[in-house]
Amino acid sequence: MSFLRRRKGKAENLEPDESETEKEHEPDEKQTTTTTRRRRRNPNPNPNRWSCVANCCWLIGVICSIWWFLLFLLNAMPASFPQYVTEAITGPVSDPPGVKLRKEGLTAKHPVVFVPGIVTGGLELWEGHSCADGLFRKRLWGGTFGELYKRPLCWVEHMSLDNETGLDPAGIRVRPVSGLVAADYFAPGYFVWAVLIANLARIGYEEKTMYMASYDWRLSFQNTEVRDQTLSRIKSNIELMVATNGGNKVVVLPHSMGVLYFLHFMKWVEAPAPMGGGGGSDWCAKHIKAVMNIGGPFLGVPKAVAGLFSIEAKDIAVARAFAPGVLDKDVFGLQTLQHMMRMTRTWDSTMSMIPKGGDTIWGGLDWSPEEYCHCNAKKLKNNDTKDAEPYGVNYGRFISFGKDVAETHSSKIERIDFRDAVKGNLLANATHCDVWTEYHDMGVGGVKAVSDYKIYTAGSILDLLHFVAPKLMARGDAHFSYGIADNLDDPKYEHYKYWSNPLETRLPNAPDMEIYSMYGVGIPTERAYVYKLTPTAECYIPFQIDTSAEGGSDNPCLKGGVYSADGDETVPVLSAGFMCAKAWRGKTRFNPSGIRTYLREYDHAPPANLLEGRGTQSGAHVDIMGNFALIEDVLRVAAGATGDELGGDKVHSDIFKWSERINIDL
Repeated sequence: MSFLRRRKGKAENLEPDESETEKEHEPDEKQTTTTTRRRRRNPNPNPNRWSCVANCCWLIGVICSIWWFLLFLLNAMPASFPQYVTEAITGPVSDPPGVKLRKEGLTAKHPVVFVPGIVTGGLELWEGHSCADGLFRKRLWGGTFGELYKRPLCWVEHMSLDNETGLDPAGIRVRPVSGLVAADYFAPGYFVWAVLIANLARIGYEEKTMYMASYDWRLSFQNTEVRDQTLSRIKSNIELMVATNGGNKVVVLPHSMGVLYFLHFMKWVEAPAPMGGGGGSDWCAKHIKAVMNIGGPFLGVPKAVAGLFSIEAKDIAVARAFAPGVLDKDVFGLQTLQHMMRMTRTWDSTMSMIPKGGDTIWGGLDWSPEEYCHCNAKKLKNNDTKDAEPYGVNYGRFISFGKDVAETHSSKIERIDFRDAVKGNLLANATHCDVWTEYHDMGVGGVKAVSDYKIYTAGSILDLLHFVAPKLMARGDAHFSYGIADNLDDPKYEHYKYWSNPLETRLPNAPDMEIYSMYGVGIPTERAYVYKLTPTAECYIPFQIDTSAEGGSDNPCLKGGVYSADGDETVPVLSAGFMCAKAWRGKTRFNPSGIRTYLREYDHAPPANLLEGRGTQSGAHVDIMGNFALIEDVLRVAAGATGDELGGDKVHSDIFKWSERINIDL
């Protein structure tokens, strides 16, 4: 019967065991009735406890409300309000260069040609496999990179080139975006050429007097002509701009790898067909007023070596150390670094930035042109080295296996030559590998041979890359060269593989043309690396930067396994400045017509606060495109000024001193 009474109590919405509780505690009838009514109104025993769903909904609601409120304020406030806030915090803001120079009376004169660098130009899909349905003429590179997140393996497949030919894989066509929008912004809010374009517009430029020479930056330079006739299009557009602007020659603005691409173009356009454009030996003299190279890796960059060797740079090495295995191993079915290595090793353009000139330019086992370097970026200001203590760094050792090896004199290091080593068996069980890299063919013996050699200079880096990536370098040997010419009259230098190496080719016969090298200084820039072997695993990349290698107070130039020198964070000063400081200065065998050359260095100053964005005095490799001093120099030359009228050289670094230490026949 008690069981029936309990069931009946539940039917009357009483709490379980309520009758028994009453018997035990015998509360008064009035209190029990009040408690029961409360429970009926609020069946939740803890009314202050929020569920997880309620919390999430509340948070989303708050975020959306704040977002819409900020949007309302943004649209409601006067256009001058952001500038008012900025001036209230930082003081009066100077006029943009375009506004300043327009007040001085400068107007558009010479047409301007932009030549973007590697990765900054947009690429879009014109034909693809079934996994890319719906992406016709959508950007695969640049913009929001949405497809990278939605379908990463499909994206890698379509961004890769054929590993044998360096051209399109079967059934895939990815092509460069055309027009100024091709490289004005790399991603939403991240400008490349946009600030410079806007300032040119302020003194009268428009689309008919500006031309973005976009190209597929993945291809070797000559293959952009073979596949897309890009060099021919650049030639035709420059000729049209000169003809339709009163015969005024163009001012060309190449950036980063675009500097090497335009060097190739200047040789191509004058060379006879079919290898060249057939413009004749005076084409550049007739059509180009000035070439203003921005952040130019004339002699290559050490960062390219690390990228090809282990798909790393300083930032990736830190990420690998911070979260070991996340990038190296099979995470969520993706072997990230292996896929990136497989993809980037099909991009022939990356080999254009392998350091040129060998040990003569970059230094050997026990010397380097920089010799001593002040690794504190602040010291670089105004070239003031009085109070900064110099540190001896042997930058000539591009790759050292171990910090002790990097710091020991070569006479005390035992090295075993790797060139004739037998590569041996596969690295590990590769049956579960998503992607095949050439490291899988090296075997344990090959990996050990590489590490036993211990030190690699610019002279031996090429042999190293031939050993670890033979397919990559076989294509590279057909399109690029990295030496110093003994005799430029040798007919072999008429081949296009030499045209992007300034040490193996001559400048055009254009004595009235000007060449500028414009780059940032004052930022620690990758110059050499300390490496270690990676623990053996399936599908692994056997080498990685040793982020535990630190110089400490004894050598602040070594941080996280990377030796830094002066530069713009990507290109060392030595590469950006040597040609205009010495090899092209005056009449030399590399510059027989005596084209005037100018060095314009921009001392890096980071933004003072978040309101300044990426800053107006930055010397960083891409951010320098928003540097007001650089933009003003460009606008003045485009409006008709000469290098002497700009003030000639403007130098903060020790580039002239370093250049004198390089023994090269001129």
